[in-house]
Amino acid sequence: MKEYIKINPADNVAVAITPLSKGTAIEIDGKTITLVTDIPAGHKVALQDIAAGENVIKYGFPIGHVLHDVKEGSYLDHNDIKTNLAGQLDYSDIKIKGVTAEKESAPELTFEGYERKDGQVGIRNEIWVIPTVGCVNGIVKQIVDRLNEETGAEGVDGIFGFPHNYGCSQLGDDHENTKKILRDMVHHPNAGGILVVGLGCENNQPKVFEEFCGDYDRDRVKFMVCQEVEGDEVEAGLEILRGLYDNAKGLKRTTVPASKLRIGLKCGGSDGFSGITANPLLGAFSDFLCGTQGGTTVLTEVPEMFGAETILMERCADDKLLNQTIDLINNFKQYFLSHGEPVGENPSPGNKAGGISTLEEKALGCTQKSGKSPVYGVLEYGERIHNHGLNLLSAPGNDLVASTALAAAGCQMVLFTTGRGTPFGTFVPTMKVSTNSGLAERKPAWIDFNAGVLVEDESMDEVLARFVKYVIEVASGRFVNSEKSGIHEISIFKNGVTL
Repeated sequence: MKEYIKINPADNVAVAITPLSKGTAIEIDGKTITLVTDIPAGHKVALQDIAAGENVIKYGFPIGHVLHDVKEGSYLDHNDIKTNLAGQLDYSDIKIKGVTAEKESAPELTFEGYERKDGQVGIRNEIWVIPTVGCVNGIVKQIVDRLNEETGAEGVDGIFGFPHNYGCSQLGDDHENTKKILRDMVHHPNAGGILVVGLGCENNQPKVFEEFCGDYDRDRVKFMVCQEVEGDEVEAGLEILRGLYDNAKGLKRTTVPASKLRIGLKCGGSDGFSGITANPLLGAFSDFLCGTQGGTTVLTEVPEMFGAETILMERCADDKLLNQTIDLINNFKQYFLSHGEPVGENPSPGNKAGGISTLEEKALGCTQKSGKSPVYGVLEYGERIHNHGLNLLSAPGNDLVASTALAAAGCQMVLFTTGRGTPFGTFVPTMKVSTNSGLAERKPAWIDFNAGVLVEDESMDEVLARFVKYVIEVASGRFVNSEKSGIHEISIFKNGVTL
């Protein structure tokens, strides 16, 4: 097992894989460096003297500048490094590489999924109850609880309600965003039956929302307005849901190509290992799915692209996508600036404790989840996937909001890397991939796959093969840990006022 790693030949820091003690001699590039301080696992050690104001280089790129002189062999963390990020940029000097990736030759993988009438394929066959407004959350819970008590969800993959706080007292983009996310759920293929429950007097008027949804499968989706129900609205909703349940439990999985998979890429609770193990694994998977199977992946967390955005821009398939990516970045920076917030204040206390010092460092690790594939789509928040291959999606870094946005875009599952651990799951299977083996051992009820073995002498090819096999198993019905725990949540992006 390695004790330390220099990620890129241009780097002037290395990362400790295991805790290193003061006085330890490490050999890098034929040079012996004696550590002058202890270095925690996942954290950085200076490979040379770095003068105050000079950049720290990791992944081959600057991750910020040091605030004081740093001696060779010293420990570097967030107290020593400051971000170089500022406001918006024009990116006028960015040139796309013009990469056009053709589908590589490889055996076509398949999974067992649920084919829907609109051509989409679900990896689950669940029953969902979606409120148009938070006022009916209690009614939704009663309906869901009653049907679960009656049926035990036998014959389906689960019966769930999705409470939220919105649908009324919202204006402008906030109101539209709520409608878009709920509409996207109505069209999501992981549900075999959906009951939309409205109140009747909310801003998100049920009849208007139904029109907003456009064409939908009326055998799979039903609407109920509580204020229009004579008598017991719970019993009325339950009666509708029973019919949806009876229809859904008769549906069967069929064999479909892996090209039908749409996979969200997310990280949360990142640490110093994220950009070395789990995120590169997702990048390799994304390249495999998009490049050899004709599938689709989606990368989001726009603020966590800041500092690494030019890498993505250069991989855009054409100038139109480049301009959309520039807007994606600068619009999100303007969102920060409009609230009087700096664009570089991102790493959380957990990130810092795990070895991440600046947003640039976090972004250079985060964007590795996208692999090396060309960017074929750029999506606004609430927009659904319309291009195969790698897509970029506008959403914040917040775990709950970003994961919900990925699922709403049409992703049937979210691959979620983490160095600190989290039990969260959005409304599609949310697979936790640990960056280090210690986390996987401590939290077996949270972690689904351990990528930490990549620094324990397992090759990327070996780990990727196991990971692909596991993803296919999950797509074919194997539950991930958040599903086993009954965790299914949504969170909708909010920016403006509440009336």
